[in-house]
Amino acid sequence: MENAPKITLEQIQAPIADRIRSYERYIASILHSDNAYVGSISDYILGNRGKQLRPLLVLLSAALHGEIGQRSYMGASLVEMIHTASLIHDDVVDEAYVRRGKPSVNALWHARTAVLIGDYIFARTYHVCLQNKGWDMLTEVTRSIHEVCEGELIQTEQTEKLAMTREIYYDIIYKKTAALLGACGATGAISVGADEEHVNRMREFGNNLGVAFQIKDDILDYSPMEVTGKPTGGDMRERKITLPLLYVLEQSTPAERDLLLAKLSDVRNSPDHVEYLCRAVERGGGLDHARQCMAEYRDKALAFLDGYPDSDVLRSLRLFADFVLSRDK
Repeated sequence: MENAPKITLEQIQAPIADRIRSYERYIASILHSDNAYVGSISDYILGNRGKQLRPLLVLLSAALHGEIGQRSYMGASLVEMIHTASLIHDDVVDEAYVRRGKPSVNALWHARTAVLIGDYIFARTYHVCLQNKGWDMLTEVTRSIHEVCEGELIQTEQTEKLAMTREIYYDIIYKKTAALLGACGATGAISVGADEEHVNRMREFGNNLGVAFQIKDDILDYSPMEVTGKPTGGDMRERKITLPLLYVLEQSTPAERDLLLAKLSDVRNSPDHVEYLCRAVERGGGLDHARQCMAEYRDKALAFLDGYPDSDVLRSLRLFADFVLSRDK
């Protein structure tokens, strides 16, 4: 896979490029405010949204099952803005002042305003969806929101306990990441009137791809800052046990495990422990194991596309799955 040509977002977007441009106009219109202050914050958020993988999945899923229209744009904006609002709130909680290499909303407008604009985005997108009879899509996406919140709470508990198991790890990443990607796949199909079987297939495509996506993030945490733009070992600095370290802990003797957990427990007082833990993970095969698990979940996701007739959109969805594994940030 490393020798394959690099997959670009432009390749993935190509079959629906004109629809993506229409979506951009749509989302700008629903977040428009006549108030200059609110409008300036909304414009900043719209201009710094990252790769926009979630709305892209909604639109590709819609195109696979029918004709993209206003309901598809509404579903895509719903998942994107819920995700965006949650990131704004996360930055407040984490006191993070940089997001994607740019100042975060709370860095520029302070925490109170960041919380309020996050709430504004939630309320505005919900209102638009309900106003346009999008109850079916709102039901799908709302289910994933409580999963995301529960996943974050479980991870917080495990960070304090340092008692991670593989079962708990997969429960957390399903809820934190996979559930929303599953909702993206399902929402796209719902938006064009797909039947229940195809909605379920796209939900499972997104669920499995979401697990692979989060494992990839966990692997990238070990990459140099000049590659990802984030400090190496960020998860460990927060005492989070993700799959690469978990695998090494599983393979260690009780004495080795105790030493690794002691290093992790004290990482806030001794940041140099991060380098020790990174080396232990590399030597112990943790990254290789995580890559293998990631590829397995990608393959599970792709299996849910079997049976669809060949098309440019289907090929883009397959590229989308490979992009998740090949990205470097």
